[in-house]
Amino acid sequence: MSFFGDLFKKSKTDAIYEVKSPNSRVVLTFMLDRGQISYYVKKDDKVIVRQSRLGIALKDAAPLADGFGIVRAYSRMVDDTWKAYWGEQHVIRNNYNETAIYLEETERPARLLTLRFRVYDDGVAFRYEIPAQPEMKNMVVSDELTEFAVDANSRSWSIPAYQPDRYEYEYIEHPVHALTDSVHTPLTIATPTGYYISIHEAALYNYGAMTLKLNNGNLKSDITPLSDGMRAYVELPFSTPWRTIIIGHDALDLTTSRMILNLNDAPREDFSWVEPTKFMGIWWAMYVGEWTWAPGERHGATTEHAMQYIDACKNLGIPALLVEGWNDGWEGDWLENGANNKFCEATPDFDMKIVTDYGRANGVELVGHHETVGFIDNYEAQMEDAFKFYQKYGIRYIKTGYAGSKMVINGRREFHHSQLGVLHYQKTVELAAKYHIMLDIHEPIKGTGIERTYPNLMTREGARGQEYEGGAIQPSHACFLPYTRLLAGGMDYTPGILDVTNFAKRMSTTITRQLAYYLTIYSPMQMAADRPQIYENMAPDLFEFIRDVPVKWERTIPLLGEVGKSFVLARQAWESSDWYIGGITNEEARRVDLYIDFLEPQVNYVAKIYRDSEDAHYRDHQLGHVVEERIVRNGDHVEMYMAPGGGFAIKLHKQ
Repeated sequence: MSFFGDLFKKSKTDAIYEVKSPNSRVVLTFMLDRGQISYYVKKDDKVIVRQSRLGIALKDAAPLADGFGIVRAYSRMVDDTWKAYWGEQHVIRNNYNETAIYLEETERPARLLTLRFRVYDDGVAFRYEIPAQPEMKNMVVSDELTEFAVDANSRSWSIPAYQPDRYEYEYIEHPVHALTDSVHTPLTIATPTGYYISIHEAALYNYGAMTLKLNNGNLKSDITPLSDGMRAYVELPFSTPWRTIIIGHDALDLTTSRMILNLNDAPREDFSWVEPTKFMGIWWAMYVGEWTWAPGERHGATTEHAMQYIDACKNLGIPALLVEGWNDGWEGDWLENGANNKFCEATPDFDMKIVTDYGRANGVELVGHHETVGFIDNYEAQMEDAFKFYQKYGIRYIKTGYAGSKMVINGRREFHHSQLGVLHYQKTVELAAKYHIMLDIHEPIKGTGIERTYPNLMTREGARGQEYEGGAIQPSHACFLPYTRLLAGGMDYTPGILDVTNFAKRMSTTITRQLAYYLTIYSPMQMAADRPQIYENMAPDLFEFIRDVPVKWERTIPLLGEVGKSFVLARQAWESSDWYIGGITNEEARRVDLYIDFLEPQVNYVAKIYRDSEDAHYRDHQLGHVVEERIVRNGDHVEMYMAPGGGFAIKLHKQ
């Protein structure tokens, strides 16, 4: 009998188990009906997910889906806290009720399956666990049968799966009944009953990433296939990733959940060497056409340029510098010729020792760069030597890239988020940990909280970022991200472009919105992405905020917002009394009334405000801004204006 609910048992093949959240408001019900397994979810007695099928389809074998009887059930309650090495929240509570249901087929071959359910106050999670057994020592997954039977009239916000640009698309609103093609998770949904949910997964290892697709009227898991059509080849025992449903009363509730992190294991080794950072880069100058990645007269990654950037980092107070294009292999069509990339050989005009020695002498670290273009066979053949190469020169950070539409693995073209792609990304994370290297992964596998276990996995791209500016991003895009992509973890959005009117890459933002991104789009490795001369000459008053804003936080409080329309939040600096507030809006101007109820009572705070001017606009007056100071106390109201495509940032410190 379940410790957390009632068991109604007619026979071995018919049973109902309830697993309730610690506050009893969220209830997951597991059903065994004539041997077939399913579940449904309610909150406050309102249906969130109707009865939904469970199971795994196998190649050359009957599916693990029906014909089961219950062997036993085991329940427990967990309530503890843990401290993050970095993040949006320093101390995280992990509080859930769990029931594991052990199943066995009632007829031969009498295979075993365990379903483990965890129910939190803010959602539910479950996974399949398949033990080693005499009749089955490995398995080939041809499909996963998991359903999420939400109301088909619900609204959803999604990006398409299986596309050439991976996750780099703008979010679109659809009714659930229109999701006939596969979409990526996290998938955010607003139900007709007023709840917001996010369907995603946690602890993704050795398995294809889950996408979702409508099937017979219900959302169904669509595990990313390998090139042979299978979803995964695994040896037993094996556990799938957790299938997760975060539940909130509004969209802001989703942003406060730490369930994805909590479903991952604590680190198994010491990661005290991990350190978030802020960095500039020999990068944006290539995007605006001043320099090139490839060698030649306008090559960006030269020794001379790197030393000039190091000088600028020192003068501006930025602790690290990314250098892209330093290695051999960028000549010609590098997207097609990625198999030629060499990760330990520099171009003739770049000397790694001179640059790293100069950086060390000036207190500026180098961020290395590996652009694989998805040619994994080539990269893995060099990867350990390449990590040793960086370690030799004292380089502790690497930005990796996988810009191809697919990966070349074992001579085959595979999706980035297939099982083989997942295995490769995990290999890089573990190897980087071995050499005490921290990673910023572009064109990544999506985040599933494994940065709790491997805190050296600092940040990822995994959505359309500012490199798409110049016409391919609308202001609303960044107002979708907090409620969708960012529920999967931090993102390197490359903020801080203050040269917003540059004709080569004109921003769809006001200038102060670029400051707000450091708050609304979290990353423990934040880029100050513009060129040094812009920070030094064009807007030093705004750069002060970019320099000072932290990259890790004690706690985070969402204040206002709606999906695709706006997002406003407050963050307390790590182990500090300083607070920061940031907000962004879509194409519409907004005035927001901020109720400041999180400061220390009866203490004056100096609020330095960076905001849009009344005539600012992302199309025709991007530079309009105001910088001002005022005194703020707990309980005050502060009205803030956001221009179309605009935003604001505030720093508060004790007087």
